[in-house]
Amino acid sequence: MAVVITGNDLKIEDVYNVAHKNEVVELHPEAIDRIARCRTFIEQKIDEGEIMYGVNTGIGEFSEVVLNDEQIKQFQKYLIYNHSAGIGKPAPIEHIRAAMLGRINVHANGNSGCRPIITQTYVDMLNKGVTPVVCEKGSVGASGDLAPMSQIALLLMGEGEAFYKGERLPGKVAMDKAGIPIPGLKARDGLAAINGSNLLTAMSALIIYETERFFKQAEIAAAMTLEALMANLKPYDERLHKLRGFQGAVTSAGNIKKMIEDSDLLKGMKVKVQDAYSMRSTPQVLGAARDQLRWARSQVEIELNGVGDNPIFLPKDGIVLTGANFQGSPVAVPMDMLGSCITMVCVISERRLNRLLNPALGIEFIAAAQALDFRDYTPGKGTRAAHKAVRKVVEHLEVDRPLFDDHNAMMETVKNRDILHTVEAEIGELKTY
Repeated sequence: MAVVITGNDLKIEDVYNVAHKNEVVELHPEAIDRIARCRTFIEQKIDEGEIMYGVNTGIGEFSEVVLNDEQIKQFQKYLIYNHSAGIGKPAPIEHIRAAMLGRINVHANGNSGCRPIITQTYVDMLNKGVTPVVCEKGSVGASGDLAPMSQIALLLMGEGEAFYKGERLPGKVAMDKAGIPIPGLKARDGLAAINGSNLLTAMSALIIYETERFFKQAEIAAAMTLEALMANLKPYDERLHKLRGFQGAVTSAGNIKKMIEDSDLLKGMKVKVQDAYSMRSTPQVLGAARDQLRWARSQVEIELNGVGDNPIFLPKDGIVLTGANFQGSPVAVPMDMLGSCITMVCVISERRLNRLLNPALGIEFIAAAQALDFRDYTPGKGTRAAHKAVRKVVEHLEVDRPLFDDHNAMMETVKNRDILHTVEAEIGELKTY
């Protein structure tokens, strides 16, 4: 099923599917019309001799310099050249595909002013698997992602490099092999291709997609440990968390309780009056992380569907606005917070692991499975499913052995979300928010 680009309803799941699963991309007819109408508006302004930043003027310190007709033709090319200034090894193909999708969605709003062929060329590149080679370093989002987006834009001139069918090729060769015409750059095209925080936002979208599933696996690991240590489960009663009012904690407690449904622990077994802090505060810690994750998703999806560009053209109002809608802080701030939250989730996992052993999530799975092997009661349905998934890749430790193979196998299992898939197939989907 194709991802239809409208400019206003792109979801993080769409970004993931295009980046990782090569989902087909289509421009909605209304988006094509908006792009074309905006271009007509710009060309009329150029013909009338109106001064417009980045169209017939220089940029930055040279914004007051008005370009003549010949300079306008050359300006877009040299704009891309002097911003193609990244360093380091190539960024992952998935990141670049996601960034291109984000830029297409910006154009779809009809406020960027490029020719429709520029946007359509990016669509064709995604659908035919032509991915520009982009250095992984060179932008902090302060003035948009000018350096990486310029390396992408080199392909619009038949320059730069690209990955195509497993090969790293000169840009023109890759485009020719894929059968994509090279559109070249005319007035405004170059700046419209680069002037936004699209790589920053794309990477953030992919990280959020993975983090949502990572947090579910953290709750699965917590449930296994709670059962292995015969924990008092009163701290996981949803009523407790609803009284405080944080939705993340309610969700986290609910997921863990869902894991241990049908457990002997819920059938009157004798447990401590109150467990250690790390055993009873998981909903509060993971819940706080979930609440920040929800905020990060909201901010990133606003940016995905917003007009991150400069200048911005309003054909209906007949005006051109300059500003700084390329600035990356609205996405960077919640993502910085999310990084701290991921660390916090790993720390409490390590603290529960300490209760089992008297570095982080994958090792907790191994230790919890080992501890459950020594219990003579029946754990919850979800916990049993998780235990079975762990045992598919890590055998019970009967006699001491080198553990690096176990650790690496468990790391891949967590990365591939195998335990999460097994558990949700058994007990149904765990809540994300």
